[in-house]
Amino acid sequence: MKPYNSQRAYHHRQAQRRKRKLQQKLPIIFLSILLILILGCGFIIIKNQLKGQKHRSDTSLTDSTEAGNLESGSGESVSPESPSDTSSPISLDLTSEVDGVLVEAEKAALCYDYDRAIELLQNSGYLGTAPEVDQAVAQYEEIRNSLKPYDLNKITHVFFHTLVIDESKAFDGDEDEKGYNQVMTTKDEFLKILQSMYDKGFVLVRLHDIAHEVIGEDGTVRMEQGTILLPEGKQAFVMSQDDVCYYDYMEGDGFAYRMVIGEDGKPTCEMKMDDGSISTGSYDLVPILEDFIQEHPDFSYKGARAVIAFTGYQGILGYRTAASYSTSPTFDQDCQDAAAVAQCLRDNGWELASHSWGHRDLGNIEYEKFIADSNKWENEVESLIGPTDIILFPFGADVGDWHPYTHENNRFQYLWDLGFRYFCNVDSNQYWVQFGTDFVRQGRRNLDGFRMWQDIVAGTDTTGNSKRRLDDLFRAEDVFSPNRPTPVLWE
Repeated sequence: MKPYNSQRAYHHRQAQRRKRKLQQKLPIIFLSILLILILGCGFIIIKNQLKGQKHRSDTSLTDSTEAGNLESGSGESVSPESPSDTSSPISLDLTSEVDGVLVEAEKAALCYDYDRAIELLQNSGYLGTAPEVDQAVAQYEEIRNSLKPYDLNKITHVFFHTLVIDESKAFDGDEDEKGYNQVMTTKDEFLKILQSMYDKGFVLVRLHDIAHEVIGEDGTVRMEQGTILLPEGKQAFVMSQDDVCYYDYMEGDGFAYRMVIGEDGKPTCEMKMDDGSISTGSYDLVPILEDFIQEHPDFSYKGARAVIAFTGYQGILGYRTAASYSTSPTFDQDCQDAAAVAQCLRDNGWELASHSWGHRDLGNIEYEKFIADSNKWENEVESLIGPTDIILFPFGADVGDWHPYTHENNRFQYLWDLGFRYFCNVDSNQYWVQFGTDFVRQGRRNLDGFRMWQDIVAGTDTTGNSKRRLDDLFRAEDVFSPNRPTPVLWE
């Protein structure tokens, strides 16, 4: 079966609607032009009659004027406002309302939410009275019935750090250059990755689409696998971003300064310019991905966005909200603003996650430090952003091996008691998903300078198989920035 192209279908319907509206308006336009011509001719006839027949009586003049009006066709029977005219303003308003409903339904359908699209049309009041509504319902039902449940075990998860916006500042040879080169991705690289993944049929889904928590009548917690329905040829994936905190050491190195709420009510970023001014725009992953989804709504499954993860030791989202900043005169305002931006992220479909409080290796640090770090996260970060059930392990270091967690694992048990249900490490394989009774684990793939360079220089293993890891997503050679220092080594 040929994959359904929802954008092409959308533009086709828009063209049909414009054509239909034009066809509905043609009778009015034609009648208006005809009426103007007839009235103009009638006026000339009347004027000539008046000039050549002044000797006639007022009664005769009245008769001739009425005759002229009848000849010109200016009577009620041809008025464009006549109730008998099928192109009356009432029918035009009705068409506008129907089109509005169709557009809203199409928006839902473009994101694969065909149930929502059908519901909107069925509840519109136009079902059975507007043929285009009936046709849209039939089409959406046909498409919905053709969708296939996606294999949840084959959902890849890609992640990024803060995006480099100005490469000349990030790769300027200073002491931070090596770290940026290893673990950061540039804006241009990110855009190329998005386009490649879109062209390959990838569709962004939420972790909560993969599975969700269910609490039984007896209070037992279990994770129930979800159902993701996609057209043939589409591939589900999850995206996340670590360390969305805009640390002090990054200032002046070509990164965003903090996240704010834009005039459109969506999260966006501020960046400090060379002249000291602050510019608001698409200066990091969140607004850039939002821009891409607005242009390509079929890149997102039912409005899904990425997972955004925070540490807490300096604060979140560019605001200095850590307890160590409590004496700052802007501390209270920073906490208030950070909480508002976090809620804005949630309201716009983004999922929020822990990256530990102090960016610690939670699987290997001393247990007392593990407890202290987890409690600081709860007190200083979760208190601002609200309940969070996702943890993205720093360094990809898990609290267990590849075997399913058990509650005898005291670190897993402690995190589980804090409310975490989704546990994500780092794994360079194409996908790794593990469903436990009351948790979900997933491996994440780093799409950064180091990983791309490894693909570029990859050879083959002893059996002759390629060591490249990213070709299912994009060709590293086509994405890798020429401004990066090479080789990109991990030291």
